[in-house]
Amino acid sequence: MSHIVTVQDAVTAFADFMEPTAAELDAIEREMPVILADVELLDAHIVTLDRAPTELDNRRIRRARRRALAARVALLNRTAGVSLPGGAA
Repeated sequence: MSHIVTVQDAVTAFADFMEPTAAELDAIEREMPVILADVELLDAHIVTLDRAPTELDNRRIRRARRRALAARVALLNRTAGVSLPGGAA
């Protein structure tokens, strides 16, 4: 059985409007500390997947969890005064 692929998919797959907008890139840049803190927390958890966590592992996880929470709070504090588009109250 042969699959039929439309030409439209191949043409629009690389269209200009598929690129992230400047606003989306700015949002990613603002969220980057949160993303990096979450990656650090995941790394701390991944280390303990195949063995029982040691006290050092537990400290690393707690520290990474605190950093992730602090990064989220900082992001929320920065964006608290920014109004969202859409005009809804």
